[in-house]
Amino acid sequence: MQSKTRTANIDYVLISIIILLAIISIFSLYTIQPYLDDTYYIKQLVWYIVGAIVIGVIMLIDYDRLRQVSWIFYGFGMIMLIMLHFHLPPAIKVNGAWGWFQVPGFGTLQPAEFMKVFLIIALAHLIVMHNDKFKEHMNKSDCWLLLKIMIVAIPPMGLIALQPDLGGFLVLASIVVCMVLVSGVRWQIIFSLLSVMLISVFALIFIYITFPEAVDDVIADTPFEHVESRFTGWLDTEVNGQSGGYQLIRAMLAIGSGQLSGKGIGEFEVSNIPERHTDMIFTSIAEQFGFIGSSILITLLFLLVYRLIHIALQSNDPFGSYLITGFIGMFTYQIFQNIGMTIKLLPITGLPLPFISYGGSSTLTYLIAIGIVLNIHYRTKVFMFDS
Repeated sequence: MQSKTRTANIDYVLISIIILLAIISIFSLYTIQPYLDDTYYIKQLVWYIVGAIVIGVIMLIDYDRLRQVSWIFYGFGMIMLIMLHFHLPPAIKVNGAWGWFQVPGFGTLQPAEFMKVFLIIALAHLIVMHNDKFKEHMNKSDCWLLLKIMIVAIPPMGLIALQPDLGGFLVLASIVVCMVLVSGVRWQIIFSLLSVMLISVFALIFIYITFPEAVDDVIADTPFEHVESRFTGWLDTEVNGQSGGYQLIRAMLAIGSGQLSGKGIGEFEVSNIPERHTDMIFTSIAEQFGFIGSSILITLLFLLVYRLIHIALQSNDPFGSYLITGFIGMFTYQIFQNIGMTIKLLPITGLPLPFISYGGSSTLTYLIAIGIVLNIHYRTKVFMFDS
């Protein structure tokens, strides 16, 4: 048996990608500083420094120990979400959603972001425990695994949806789907579930298109009323240009004005874009650096996901592979959704662009995820006769 040295097992490629994304994030926030009410680029730099320290701490601990505290993390995350649901201090309402804690001397904290990592750890531990117990996959054992996954995943998904935070709900859903796909559940069962889900989605769309007024009456004065506004703004942007479609119109104007090579650093034609430093930061990059700059950013994000897939396949520990799979689901959906919503490919949801958008909770969450991935790669042993 022969293993790599620990130094050789540090993934410098992944670290380099994160450093480049951090530079793009801080520089982008610096260029739009005149349109903001705070020095977000400095705060983002601080969050990256804090995240780097957290990664260093994570690297000192064997990631397998996360299995021992997985339910403690999950329970802690659920307690925070329950506190938000019942509006218990220090919960506060921001942009119509009860999704933040106000922490004195620290700022705001978004528990839903950390719940993503907690859920991934819990589900990875759950799947490993189940597969260790049921060595042979049968319909009965697979259905039992799916039931256990739903029991763990539905409570946080439901609480986040009720905040309301549709974006956070969909991220957790994408995490669950990705982890189910690699859990060993038979494909016949997975295809059946996906068929039911697709039929349900198309049925809801058909009902909305056929009976829009009835749907409006049902969701009126509920936490999901804003979802309908964003959906109509996406479907008929021009008609809803002063309501649900306003942000989308401004975003598309900014991206279009960048053309091939962009308008130049600090040059903006479209200035009044809501949430320009968070959910809509891609518009600032596209307007300044055009299609070429946007393509470079998208390529970097693609390389990030590709590297995560490579490390997951390289890992010879199922728990580590499941953890990375959950992170792949989290990053892939958020990247696709965030960029897609700025070009009208998808409806607008409140999701930041990973590693680029400003956000203390989100940036720290992403760096924790990267720290765990680096830990897994660092402790992956390569044997002499491995192919």
